[in-house]
Amino acid sequence: MASQSSPADTNQSRTATLYRMAMPKHQCPHGLKTKDLLERSGYAVTDNKLTDRDSTDAFKAKHSVSSTPQVFIAEERIGGYEDTRKFLGLKVTSDNETTYRPVIAIFAVAALIAMAFSWVANQNIFTLRTIEWFIAVSMCLLGVQKLQDIERFSTMFLNYDLLAARFVRYGYIYPFAETFAGVLMIAGALTWLSAPVALIIGSIGAVSVFKAVYIDKRDIKCACVGGNSRVPLGFVSLTENIMMVAMAVWMLVRYVF
Repeated sequence: MASQSSPADTNQSRTATLYRMAMPKHQCPHGLKTKDLLERSGYAVTDNKLTDRDSTDAFKAKHSVSSTPQVFIAEERIGGYEDTRKFLGLKVTSDNETTYRPVIAIFAVAALIAMAFSWVANQNIFTLRTIEWFIAVSMCLLGVQKLQDIERFSTMFLNYDLLAARFVRYGYIYPFAETFAGVLMIAGALTWLSAPVALIIGSIGAVSVFKAVYIDKRDIKCACVGGNSRVPLGFVSLTENIMMVAMAVWMLVRYVF
C-alpha cells in the first residue's frame, strides 16, 4: 500500500525520489508525467532511471510493488502517477466517471472550423452559413469518433437506439450515414440526398434518446462520441439529434423553395 501522508507533510521537504522505466526502446510515459508533475509542484526530483528489465524487476521485488513509476517523499513511498496526484491534492479521474469533455471539445472545434470557413468565403465569421457549417462539421467529427471503432460503437448504440435494436446492421450504417450527410452539407451538394438522411437518422436518434432518458429513466452512456464514451446519455445527446433534424428541415425547405 502507498503511504497515506498528506500534502501538508511535504512542506518539511520539497524533494522527491522517482524511480521510472527508461529503457532504450521504451520510455515509460507515466514516469515522464510523474516527473513533470512533481517539478511543476515545486519538488526537486532525484530521477532514478531503470534502464533494463533486470533492474526494473529487482526494484519491484525490493519494494513489493507491481508497477513503475514509484515516488518516495521523506523516505515514504507515495506510489505511482495517480497516487502522486492524490497526494498533491489533484483530481484523479475514474475510468467509469462520466464527462462531457469530448462533446464540448468536438462542438468547440466544429464552431471554430465553421467560423474559419465563413471567413474564407465571406470575410465574416458570423453568417447563416456559419451555423450550417457548424452543424455539418459537428456531424463529420462525431461520425469520425464512431468510425474509429465501429464494433464498440454499434454495441453501445444497441443499448438505446430503437431502430438498431430491431435491425442490428443499422448500428454499423449510422456512422457512415452521419459522416456522409455532414460532408455533403458542408459542400452544399446533393441536398435531396443529404437532408433526408440527416432527417431520418436524427429523428430516430431523438426519439430513442428521449424514450431512454425521459421515459424509461435509464442511466447509461451515450455512443455519440464512439464506443469508449463516458458521456452520459441525456440532454446533450438529444440536442445533437435535434440539431441534425433542424438542419435537415432547413436545407429541405431551402432546396424546395
